[in-house]
Amino acid sequence: MSKLTLVILAAGMGSRYGGLKQLDEMSENGDTIIDFSIYDAIEAGFSKIVFVIRESFKEDFKSLFDKKLAGKVEVAYVCQELHNIPKEFLNSDRIKPWGTGHAMLMAKEEVNENFAVINADDYYGKEAYVKMADQLNATNASSKEYFMVGYQLKNTISKFGSVSRGQCYMNDNQFLEKIIERTHIEKNNGGLYYKDDTGNECLMDNDTVVSMNFWGFTTSIFQFLEREFTTFLKENSKELRSEFFIPLLVDTLIRNNEAKVQVLESNSKWLGVTYKEDKPHVVEEILKLKRQGVYPNQLW
Repeated sequence: MSKLTLVILAAGMGSRYGGLKQLDEMSENGDTIIDFSIYDAIEAGFSKIVFVIRESFKEDFKSLFDKKLAGKVEVAYVCQELHNIPKEFLNSDRIKPWGTGHAMLMAKEEVNENFAVINADDYYGKEAYVKMADQLNATNASSKEYFMVGYQLKNTISKFGSVSRGQCYMNDNQFLEKIIERTHIEKNNGGLYYKDDTGNECLMDNDTVVSMNFWGFTTSIFQFLEREFTTFLKENSKELRSEFFIPLLVDTLIRNNEAKVQVLESNSKWLGVTYKEDKPHVVEEILKLKRQGVYPNQLW
């Protein structure tokens, strides 16, 4: 089995959630969603965790996870800050982070092997980590064939507000043909709709396969990531809200025939806390998983 790294994107400020949801407790034992992600990843064979965070809450993360994970997995912390870009693109008026693509780029110096990338506030399920680990273990380190775990749209919606999802278009062999970021997705009159660039509501199929930002890469991705982020900055550095998303990078590589991405569809239950009101449901579902024996009552 090869050494595998899990990169956890945890630098978000949780503006819609109303706080630092990455560290919010989701069980009576003080478990965060990240705890379950790491637990599942370790069981699947991942041996290193890289947290992408902000300097402002680095000590909070270290105090929570260093003790829990000591002797179980290698841990590293890297910081995503607005100024971590080439000087010619700095914009003193910008407040919003540069996006998930920039966050992944910050982990470059700590990633030396095939790796997976996840959101800190999403629960993906055990099956997803096993499928991803199996693929990454079987992939040559220089390969430009990557992976993504896909979920059905209907299982990824919040009852309390809109969400954004990467809509996946695949060929018959389950390889991505393109991925388009859909924003402002929510249920309306029994259907699921997103808003296009002009604000019109567009119907989506409930079973549409979407990205929840669970990706698998070899280190070859970083050469593309640096190139495309620089291109993005040249075009958007004066903008205050534009972000460089991982799906944007992936879609560019597919269109340029520079990489292939296989979609690994998972039947695992996805859970997330986009809004504060989502928390009671997540807490209830985690309690069920423990009662079913999927997880021990005390993870660590």
